[in-house]
Amino acid sequence: MIKKILVSQPKPSSEKSPYFDIASRFGVELVFRPFIKVEGLTPREFRQQKISILDYTAIVFTSRHAIDNFFTLAKEMRVAIPEDMKYFCVTETIALYIQKYVQYRKRKVFFGNTGKIDDLLPTMVKHKGERYLVPMSDVHNDSVANLLDSKKLTHKECVMYRTVSNDFTKEEVETFDYDMLIFFSPSGVDSLIKNFPDFNQGDIAIATFGPTTAKAVKDAGLRLDLEAPSEKYPSMTGALQHYLLEKQG
Repeated sequence: MIKKILVSQPKPSSEKSPYFDIASRFGVELVFRPFIKVEGLTPREFRQQKISILDYTAIVFTSRHAIDNFFTLAKEMRVAIPEDMKYFCVTETIALYIQKYVQYRKRKVFFGNTGKIDDLLPTMVKHKGERYLVPMSDVHNDSVANLLDSKKLTHKECVMYRTVSNDFTKEEVETFDYDMLIFFSPSGVDSLIKNFPDFNQGDIAIATFGPTTAKAVKDAGLRLDLEAPSEKYPSMTGALQHYLLEKQG
């Protein structure tokens, strides 16, 4: 019987999250506890990439982490961001987040609708004369660079933050009594193994979102009980609800 579930993500900010409906409907306790955290590079680490922010006229943001770490680094390095700097964001939510650091002006902030860089490309092509800087995590592939290359845009990718294990306290290790663990990234699985080197899965169910996370669980020699997304259940909450229905009859 599944009564206590660890979701390796921050607690949803909205009370309307489907997770809370699941907790109420199935009488399960949901604990939101990220296994990983993001930390910014130091100015010294960033300078090793030999990149000058002021050589660029536009910044491409793919996440709030990218925004936070871009402006934090700029401040730490005493780089004054020009008023006419342009910002290209993969969603409107990310674009609005820029207000935390600079005055939001529509003529210099652009955004896509799908959360994918592909959707932002047509707008970037309209501003072909810009020199684009793309802040990224230490874990990334060349897909963004290849896309911008395909449109002959002037661009440079740089690492501004990294994903690290969000280590468990001694008390958390001793009171680790979950019936199910839900992972959303391979880094989360790595963190589990790091924090619990003698982890014995036993009856603990493991759920994952995304193929690379599922592969990480299997590579770690663990049993994968629920994998999302699927054609029928595109979200983790949908897949989880179906799984609990089956388990509780």
